[in-house]
Amino acid sequence: MALWARQVSCWRCLLQTARAAEFPRRLGICSSTAQACRGFASLALLPSRNDVFPWRLQAYRHLSAGSCSPPDSAKDGSFSSPESNLPSPVKQEQAKAETLPDLNAKILYEDWDDIPSSSALEEISEEEAVQIIAEPLLPLRSSTLRDYVDHSETLAKLVDLGVDLSQVEKRQKAGQLLLTLDFEKDIRKILLFLKDVGVEDNQLGPFLTKNPYILAEDLEALETRVAYLKSKKFGKAEIAQMVSRAPYLLLFSVQRLDNRLGFFKNELGFSVKKTKDLVIRLPRLLTGKLEPVKENLQVFNSKLLRIKERHMFLTFLGRAQYDPAQPSYISLDQLVSLPDEVFCTEIAKASIQDFEKFLKTL
Repeated sequence: MALWARQVSCWRCLLQTARAAEFPRRLGICSSTAQACRGFASLALLPSRNDVFPWRLQAYRHLSAGSCSPPDSAKDGSFSSPESNLPSPVKQEQAKAETLPDLNAKILYEDWDDIPSSSALEEISEEEAVQIIAEPLLPLRSSTLRDYVDHSETLAKLVDLGVDLSQVEKRQKAGQLLLTLDFEKDIRKILLFLKDVGVEDNQLGPFLTKNPYILAEDLEALETRVAYLKSKKFGKAEIAQMVSRAPYLLLFSVQRLDNRLGFFKNELGFSVKKTKDLVIRLPRLLTGKLEPVKENLQVFNSKLLRIKERHMFLTFLGRAQYDPAQPSYISLDQLVSLPDEVFCTEIAKASIQDFEKFLKTL
């Protein structure tokens, strides 16, 4: 409110100065010296602005101390204009005042630019304070991505895709990675690539939840890995199935993928066709540790040989009966897990020596 009061006072002084500038012209049309005296009385009574015009009061006192009688030139019969009888300071100020520009609306509007800006320390009313909406501060440190969703367009769009941020933040440095990425610049091109590979729209969210690190991969490198799989005679649908079931597959370089496929052929003795069928059904065999795979396959092969030997022995004896609705039913668990002695006496109804002699005939 103090600011407005000062501005109004400024405008009032400007208008009074303008009136003062116009007043000497009005003296020219006056017919008597007494009117000039009354005019100076009114001029002296005008409020001054910062005592800029102290000479006006002095001029008034000078005229009051003397008389308002006509000057000597009037007594001689001659009459000069009122302007010629004004004191010299008044004449000077009159000349200055006459050169002042008109205070029209344009000048008053330009005066608005002089209004100082509001200070941050200026007191405001309770009504104004209630209308202020402050944005929540971005947490400097947090253990969950949930605190950043409202501040990050990237995180918000990933949530819309179906990405589970509570699972992503459990992966090492995955949360920090997402906070550094721009959705339009870094993520959109990866999403378009995955769709081109064959990942369905409703699978993009779960895919990125399991493997958010693919968002930081070079697009050209990803395309090179897909091209390698195609060179190994994997079809588009087969590659899409493998990538969807093993999200980390495309993080492997071409050299690592080639080494993994060679492992099944060279170490385990699988044919190219058998290797291809195996990794299509179980693509995680290409991304997991190879030693457990080797051990499990060796165990599987040994058990497969045992099943084959026992089945042939039961067939020789006429006891290979695997129908639960028929008598003397033999389950797969009995065929695989029982020791040889128990299998021979309880299942085959034969001695262990007979079983060993049969194996020698194979």
